[in-house]
Amino acid sequence: MHLLFATSIVPDGALASGYEIANAAIIAALRRAGARVTVIGFTWPGKPASDPQNTIVLGAVDVRTESASSLQKLGWVAKAMLSGLTFASVKLRVVTDNEVHAAIERAGPFDGYVLNSVQFAGAFESLFGDRPSIFVAHNVEHSSAQQNAAAAAGLFQRLLFRREAKLLEAVEERLCRRARFVFTLAEEDRSALGVASNDRSAVLPLVTCAEPPAQKKTRRIDCDAALIGTWTWQPNRIGLDWFLDKVVPHLRPDFRIRIAGRVPSGVTSAHPGVKFVGRVPEAQAFVRSAAVIPLISTSGSGVQLKTIETFELGLPSVATSHSLRGICYRPVNCTVTDDPVAFADALQAAAADIRDVDGSAFHHRQVKALDAAIRLGLKKLGPVGQEVLA
Repeated sequence: MHLLFATSIVPDGALASGYEIANAAIIAALRRAGARVTVIGFTWPGKPASDPQNTIVLGAVDVRTESASSLQKLGWVAKAMLSGLTFASVKLRVVTDNEVHAAIERAGPFDGYVLNSVQFAGAFESLFGDRPSIFVAHNVEHSSAQQNAAAAAGLFQRLLFRREAKLLEAVEERLCRRARFVFTLAEEDRSALGVASNDRSAVLPLVTCAEPPAQKKTRRIDCDAALIGTWTWQPNRIGLDWFLDKVVPHLRPDFRIRIAGRVPSGVTSAHPGVKFVGRVPEAQAFVRSAAVIPLISTSGSGVQLKTIETFELGLPSVATSHSLRGICYRPVNCTVTDDPVAFADALQAAAADIRDVDGSAFHHRQVKALDAAIRLGLKKLGPVGQEVLA
């Protein structure tokens, strides 16, 4: 079975975001099931595809809103309004339908599409109806846009998010309806997308690496708590604001918190122990230097890859219930609470009594469940899918 994996950004090996980590895990699982996978999409500027022999590159794009100029942002908004596309999809319209169709033809004979999230599939939606497809819904994007609209500070931004939500809901409905099978990354997303039946969808449990991380017996602790993320992404920003505004004021003044990653302007904290450290050279080393990991998601859909990584590493954590979406197993050193005062108390207790666990069992459980779900979805592609899995 030969599948064309259509995605906005093709893997470059860096695994710099949760989206890229999830893509790597899904592609690897498809190949373990016996499928040949060719990836088609764009690269980040200056970052070549990590597997060029099995990748069709349409060009280089930088789709990050936060790094775009004001003129670029206005251009995207205008283009979205004129085309009727979502803001996310219009960023990819740097090539024409004819150019994408020609690139698809260059992939050679293949049996079906894996449409990875809504951005690329929504930008070139008319091109994917000639073969059966599987749709991978990383998030319920229209719900995330609705939450972003509710949290937006200005009227213009709120209206843009509302427009995005309306368009995304229609695109997601069409992609789900046309797909032979739908993969989501969290159980609740199946109902939210209207595909809760086991004949229509399954959840993909994810991992952040091919092999379980090495379990080190000792760690050098440099701070009490560490957070790392793409804070310019609105759902992450909402969680960070909740943590800084609601939880941090209840922590002791000497409680040391390090926050890595790009932080939007205006994000500050009066707590003397909070430090924003920007980009760090090695994310895993950074989180391992903390006594406890706060898992602070309060909005969005899909799965939190930082939660999975924390559990794989066996690190102590305090989590909101929303941070555990898409995850069936919770290790004994994870405390769950949505109450800010209880969250702060749990962080301080965990930092005072550090309890690491072996995360390899969690990793193995995730891989086994991921492979089972992938095989179920491939069978829905018809005789070819059933044959490769026989």
